[in-house]
Amino acid sequence: MPSHPIRGGDRIFRAAAMAAATIALFLVLGIAYTLLEGSYPSVGRFGLGFILGTEWDPAIKMAFGALPLIWGTLVTSAIALLLGVPVSLGVGLLLSEFAPRRSRFPLSLLVELLAAVPSVVYGLWGIFILAPTLRDFVYPALQAALGFLPSFSGSYSGLGVLTAGIILAIMIVPTVSAVSREVFSAVPNSQREAFFAIGATRWEVARHVFSYARSGVIGAVTLGLGRALGETMAVTMVIGNRFEIPSSLFQPGYTMAALIASEFNEATDPLYVSSIVEVGLLLFAITLSVSIVARLLVRRSMKLFREVGNE
Repeated sequence: MPSHPIRGGDRIFRAAAMAAATIALFLVLGIAYTLLEGSYPSVGRFGLGFILGTEWDPAIKMAFGALPLIWGTLVTSAIALLLGVPVSLGVGLLLSEFAPRRSRFPLSLLVELLAAVPSVVYGLWGIFILAPTLRDFVYPALQAALGFLPSFSGSYSGLGVLTAGIILAIMIVPTVSAVSREVFSAVPNSQREAFFAIGATRWEVARHVFSYARSGVIGAVTLGLGRALGETMAVTMVIGNRFEIPSSLFQPGYTMAALIASEFNEATDPLYVSSIVEVGLLLFAITLSVSIVARLLVRRSMKLFREVGNE
């Protein structure tokens, strides 16, 4: 029977955990309130036209529309997930299922060190190394193969939406791979031993491990998407920063985070400042929506897994 000091410790721990959760909730609410208050003049002036507008002219017309920013943010993040998630999950499976035990730690440390590289360094590397390489070797071959598609047509300089997506893909690899490796490693060894006992190959066991850890994989991908949506400096340096919806992935574009970083210090007119804050509000809403949807997917995945396990 537990003694009273242990019960008292449990109560203290529970109160501390509740306090931490409450502080986090109030921080989110405080950020939302600040963004809503700061964007109120822009919301009152432009309404829904701000989201659907395609013009950004703070000098003459004082007209602001965020559709090209939303498009650029979503497309670069989608490219990052398309390119980065398969590599990240492959790294996670390699480190948890296939690599020799003595080499798992140095390999995982090497991958996770990519997360410690500042984003501005990624941006410099993208400008001086990645963009010229893509321009001279990759994009010509890509256009020769897929040039009949509008997304891969037109001229290219190396800086553009696709380059920004590739940079983001590289930047999310350490996050997604580290989380997925921990998720795969948490699968009970009894699951692996049962499959080996019935003659399954290592690849079949890895497929089962992936299916078993599906909810955790969704969480890892969500973390990578959050990193891609909010990345600023590296994207600002390689996307080209042109306010338009480009017809090709080779052309320059803009993202919400890049615009905030580039123009906030230059904004002097109150309506201009409010419009930039509203861009931040939209980015906050998109990120929050992604987190909520991911949480619902994880919950549904866990429910289906329990139902299958009970059959």
